[in-house]
Amino acid sequence: MVGISLKMPESLAARIAAVADRRGLSKSALIREAVKRFLSEDEAEHPGSALSLVSDLVGTCEGPEDLSVNKRYMDGFGE
Repeated sequence: MVGISLKMPESLAARIAAVADRRGLSKSALIREAVKRFLSEDEAEHPGSALSLVSDLVGTCEGPEDLSVNKRYMDGFGE
């Protein structure tokens, strides 16, 4: 594991210590759990770009490699 150092108000440190004692965890374990939960919620709210959401599908379809940039494929479209 990687160590990290942070500063916080004494009142917050006291709350962390109290909850950690109540749950039978170390302060480090409690903070790791809280950070993991925060990051999971953040990822759920911001799932990523369209590409990251379909990245497992990239390369699964066949067709011209330049379809998205070559305008000649649009000749006659909509006529």
